[in-house]
Amino acid sequence: MPRTAAEPPVSAGRRAAAGVVALALLVSSACASNPVTGRREVSFLSEAEEIAIGQRGDAEIRREMGVYQDDELQRYVSGVGQRLAVVSHRPSLPWTFTVVDVPAVNAFALPGGYIYVTRGLLAHLGDESELAGVLGHEIGHVTARHASQQFTRSTGGSIGVLLASIFVPGVAPFSDLASAGLGTLFLKYGRDDELESDRLGVEYAARAGWDPESVPRFLTTLSRLDAMSVRGVPNWLSTHPDPGSRVVKAAPVAASQTDSTRDRNRDEFLRRIEGLAYGDDPSEGVVQAHRFRHPDLRIAVDFPEGWDVQNASDQVVAQLEGERVLMLLRAAPEAGGVTLDDGAPKHMRGLGFTLDHGALDSVGGRDAFIGLYHGKVREVGAVRIHAAHISAGRQVFMVAGVAPDADFARVEPEFEAAVRSFRELSSAEAARIRPNRVVLYTAKAGDTWQGIAQRAGRGLVPATRLALMNGYAVNTQPPAGTRLKIVAEG
Repeated sequence: MPRTAAEPPVSAGRRAAAGVVALALLVSSACASNPVTGRREVSFLSEAEEIAIGQRGDAEIRREMGVYQDDELQRYVSGVGQRLAVVSHRPSLPWTFTVVDVPAVNAFALPGGYIYVTRGLLAHLGDESELAGVLGHEIGHVTARHASQQFTRSTGGSIGVLLASIFVPGVAPFSDLASAGLGTLFLKYGRDDELESDRLGVEYAARAGWDPESVPRFLTTLSRLDAMSVRGVPNWLSTHPDPGSRVVKAAPVAASQTDSTRDRNRDEFLRRIEGLAYGDDPSEGVVQAHRFRHPDLRIAVDFPEGWDVQNASDQVVAQLEGERVLMLLRAAPEAGGVTLDDGAPKHMRGLGFTLDHGALDSVGGRDAFIGLYHGKVREVGAVRIHAAHISAGRQVFMVAGVAPDADFARVEPEFEAAVRSFRELSSAEAARIRPNRVVLYTAKAGDTWQGIAQRAGRGLVPATRLALMNGYAVNTQPPAGTRLKIVAEG
């Protein structure tokens, strides 16, 4: 309503003061007690709104990631989660627990009680108490309202922005060697939130009758996983602080739970995950040791033996452990009528790299352009690249090795061998590709992780990974008679 002529003008100071009062009233009305701490805090979401956000997010998570198709395993994980939820600070939420069909080691939560673990994480847990510790940690993010606070801070009410904060954006090839090819997901909580959820995970596990040492025990596994590579790992708790420092914080909390029955239920857990799919879905290509096979694209590449190979949705990344040396396999843009000797250098120029020299060639019976390029990569400096652009049907694939200038001559023979290994799969070979599976193996006297990996596991995953999957350092050999998880062809 417009002000009449008889009304006195409102000064800027009075308007500002009124705005402050209105803001104070808004904030006051948005304050609520934290269910865990009891402290008053700002939250613009009611519990009903939290649940509604979780419901909408759950539909998108299921669509984007897929639910792992094993009803018995889903019921088992849900049963563990529900047992924890009833002893939590918010037992009346409509809690749901879902195993998503993702190979990365991860877990996360949405507001309203929606908890997710990946099948990749299940393969790295040692027993049921560790599963309880992980689920308890994620329940803690919900009960302490970390998930809703993060939503309030980052989105102001937009589910689309919330989901964008869960999914880490894909990175361009070569742009950041510390992130290339990982493309994983997690909510970005702060240091204090993560430590509080560690504590709550310990407490909830203990209240429900599980061994509270499960949280520091699994954090130790994550610390070893993180130390395997200079680029870090795409895992649960990969935000700060690092898993190693969290072990130090969580251990005294676990030790203080003196009344816990400390059940671990290792045999039951192993029975439940036997046969679990490990690694990639064949429709997205399969990594077996250092070899990559894609049955739908009908292509195969053998990366250097002993390198760590990771398959992402848009590229395959192989890295030499402990060094900033890597190889990539990815689809290149279609030439659009341009010949390979024109299209390949143009593609690399678009990525910021300059051709030193190159020539048309043949790889795996297919036309190719193989070139040597130079350029700079953030946090690495000057690099050289050995790259092949290979025509396979209507698609062009790039197989490239990247190394700092000082290391290039040493690793170029391995780059060349991997490039030359590119070939097309026959229809029979493609039809035989199955997902790898977790199977059980009983350690024998004298067994080493190296021996188990090569003999029982047929080299599908390296010894370091098998040790980590079973909660051991690679230099600590398994005692005879111990039931172990290994990876076998499906």
